Amino acid sequence: MASKKHRKNRKIIPYRRPRNDIGKLIFGVIFLYLLINIFIYMGHEKIQFYEVAEGGIVNDRPYTGLILREEQVYNADNSGYINYYLREGKRASVGSRVYSLDETGRLDSLLKEHGVENQTLSDENLADLKKQLSSFVTSRSDEDFGAIYDARYTLEAAVMEYSSFSALDQLDQIARESGIVFEQVVSPQSGVVSYGFDSYESLKPEEVETASFDRSAYTKTFHKSGDLIESGTPAYKIATSENWSVVFPLTEEDRVLYGDKSSLEVEFKDHSIETTASFSIFTGKDGSVFGKLDFNKYMAQFITDRFVNFEIRQDQAKGLKIPVSAVTEKNFYQIPRDFVTQGGDSTDSGVNKEIYDANGTTAVFTPIEIGFDDEEFYYIAVQEDGPLKAGDYIVKPDSQERFQVGSTRALKGVFNINKGYTVFKEIEILDSNSEYYTIKKGASYGLSVYDHIVLDASLVTEGQILYQ
Repeated sequence: MASKKHRKNRKIIPYRRPRNDIGKLIFGVIFLYLLINIFIYMGHEKIQFYEVAEGGIVNDRPYTGLILREEQVYNADNSGYINYYLREGKRASVGSRVYSLDETGRLDSLLKEHGVENQTLSDENLADLKKQLSSFVTSRSDEDFGAIYDARYTLEAAVMEYSSFSALDQLDQIARESGIVFEQVVSPQSGVVSYGFDSYESLKPEEVETASFDRSAYTKTFHKSGDLIESGTPAYKIATSENWSVVFPLTEEDRVLYGDKSSLEVEFKDHSIETTASFSIFTGKDGSVFGKLDFNKYMAQFITDRFVNFEIRQDQAKGLKIPVSAVTEKNFYQIPRDFVTQGGDSTDSGVNKEIYDANGTTAVFTPIEIGFDDEEFYYIAVQEDGPLKAGDYIVKPDSQERFQVGSTRALKGVFNINKGYTVFKEIEILDSNSEYYTIKKGASYGLSVYDHIVLDASLVTEGQILYQ
């Protein structure tokens, strides 16, 4: 019996594990909290910082100008097929052969036979052609498709010139043997030769008007070797002087900026040229105001151009460089400088503010925080909990003179974050472009090199804690 009872007591009862629902719930809440915070973080604008650097900004101003030169156009005396011997932009001396003219067109074939096909170009000639082509490729614009034709004609004229030198020496003999009668035309004066015509050759500065810059109405004709031209039509032109001008429209801002200037620094980026030009302002035919830049060199480099892009170099202001996006505005009370003093044994700046109570009116020293100053005023931030309010009276030290607080001025500044929270710092702008300001360095209450400021001032408020 005892043995049977013992066996009953040894019966195994399964152990039931406690439910773990509370742990799962806590883990789920934590996970959900983290997930929500991640979404909130991703949805918020990121506060980025900018380290103040010393330097300035390049603020060169771009323009498109109209080139005016002393140009003499020469017409063909007879009709016929023309062949040029000087390339576009080549300087001709008095008596230089510029072109030939024959009635049948056989001379062109003859020159190719004895000149182009049997002559090889020298390495110097090939290098010059390569330079011209490279210059065109680097400066070409999709908006000026006609320049492709100008470049083509210029290169064709250059090839004709290089390849026909030896043929010219034998030209008279070859013509006699072939029975060809042709006319040779020489230059009556020295200058740079061009074969493009656009009706602007005789344009004077006082005749310029706004319509002169309308590129959609601009046309240019160009003759090349082998063309049939009629008697009395333009055959070539010569720029007779190294003096040339660029005229361009002036805005009111330009007039203020350049009004007292007699010379300007100019850069032609497409030609890699930087130079100084004499500057003047004149009124055009339609009453519009234009600027005129006068040069006495580089004329030949622009002989194929009538319109030219250029930049006027500006003096670079020196100071601190900050992004435009970092700048905001804040209102300040204007307090006359002689109303600000120091109180008691303290070195804190403050004012003697009138306090009204049952005993009457007394002037009590009230510390203030100066935002910045100029020769006439100290500027105190307008704040709801600030020491000064609009309508308060302050008393001048050692005087009975009173001043009522109220006059304000909106000042530009940035949010400095050196202390871990945003502090408004006033700035004095010296120069600007679309991306950056150059501000004054060394201001008493301003920024210093290596200060950290908020990159986008619209994302924060004053006193906001950003990090600790």
